[in-house]
Amino acid sequence: MRMPAPDEGTLARKAEIVRALKRIVPGEGVIGEPAGLIPFESDGLSAYRQRPLAVVLPETVEQVSEVLAWCQAHAVKVVPRGAGTSLSGGALPLQDGIILGMAKFNRILEVDYENRCAVVQPGVTNLAISEAVRADGFYYAPDPSSQIACTIGGNVAENSGGVHCLKYGLTTNNLLGCEIVLMDGQVVRLGGRGYDAAGYDLLGVVTGSEGLLGVVTEVTVRLLPTPETARALLLGFPSVEAAGATVADIIAAGVIPAGLEMMDKPATRAAEAFVHAGYPTEAEALLIVELDGPEAECAELAARVEALAQARGADFIRVSKNDAERLAFWAGRKAAFPAVGRLSPDYYCMDGTIPRRQLPHVLTRIYELGRSYGLGVANVFHAGDGNLHPLILYDVERPGDLEKAEAFGADILKLCVSVGGVLTGEHGVGVEKRDLMGEMFDATDLACQQRVKCAFDPELLLNPGKVFPSLHRCAELGRMHVHHGKLAFPELPRF
Repeated sequence: MRMPAPDEGTLARKAEIVRALKRIVPGEGVIGEPAGLIPFESDGLSAYRQRPLAVVLPETVEQVSEVLAWCQAHAVKVVPRGAGTSLSGGALPLQDGIILGMAKFNRILEVDYENRCAVVQPGVTNLAISEAVRADGFYYAPDPSSQIACTIGGNVAENSGGVHCLKYGLTTNNLLGCEIVLMDGQVVRLGGRGYDAAGYDLLGVVTGSEGLLGVVTEVTVRLLPTPETARALLLGFPSVEAAGATVADIIAAGVIPAGLEMMDKPATRAAEAFVHAGYPTEAEALLIVELDGPEAECAELAARVEALAQARGADFIRVSKNDAERLAFWAGRKAAFPAVGRLSPDYYCMDGTIPRRQLPHVLTRIYELGRSYGLGVANVFHAGDGNLHPLILYDVERPGDLEKAEAFGADILKLCVSVGGVLTGEHGVGVEKRDLMGEMFDATDLACQQRVKCAFDPELLLNPGKVFPSLHRCAELGRMHVHHGKLAFPELPRF
């Protein structure tokens, strides 16, 4: 879709902003020409795009501080951006604001094995942390599917998880400290290298705040020793219900796997065709169960999981014989999102969380909704903690398909909330779910959340338009009104 031509006032405003930013970040650190802005028009939620006024790429904390302070003084909106892999529109730019890109903050500053932590800049990719310490027998546990590309700063913003979050937790459980720059330019340190800090848990407040409270410039993460043994099981089932029941049985038996993932037949077939991991393509549902720890413990737990699966009618059971085979099992799961691209020209990746016991019911209802909308769906999710990732299949070139996909996705999220779940597990709210926040929170809840925003950013300049259905001035929170279930984003141009 062609962007509307900016008016003279906008062009003058942009020129002023670019000149000021270039004084703070000299050289090639500021992008203002239209062609250079194209890569920043969208993020992982690629159904929408907008071109920012400018992009600034600072290299030092001092530059970040000066940029934010100038923007606050001149009422310029700022959208922080890491690798742009957000799947909820969290890094979607604003036409009247700038992008603050943190890609040049890409160094591992220190590895401290005595305190089992690493100090890294926010532009370091998730996987790079584990690769840097692997030879010394350590790793960083949270592992989103996009870990080869997503950055640790973005992980902090969205409280990202991954296949190992069941046993080892989300980003918040593996974060010890961070340095952030507030909108007025103040540099603040939260937490440290210890496992707990005195006072209010501001580190917990910032983690998962989606760039609304400050810009992360340094992160201290927890490192874990690599387990002695890791073993994975592939379990194929004749029904989704049987697989879902097995998930509940495993947890009820006191077994906490390092990873417990589920894929339905469409996702399994796509992943197998893409990676050739040895998946049973006739299975209606596939579980991948990873156990880690001492060799004897892994062997005993694997036998227990196998027995539980057999009791639920599993007709395919395969246990990894070595680490290469275990990694092959995971390769298909990690590649499931791109593999689904074989099934449809476009897909819309959702993210919601439900109680584990609701898995069979919710999956059945998702398939029913797909039939009613006339759209396919492939399901890939972190079954152990109930974090669903339905992939809605559509064709953006077919009139009405995108709108149907959005409505289908909204119904899935409403379903999650109705059974006792939540709107997001790890992708965040962004713009994708902001107008559904009223399904989960009332006006008082949202006003309380926005007061936290006001404490950090009283002028509401940092990543505005995200998370909150209606963003009121801080003095007006008592009159805040929330529109329930509103879906469309009329201000966002579409591809």
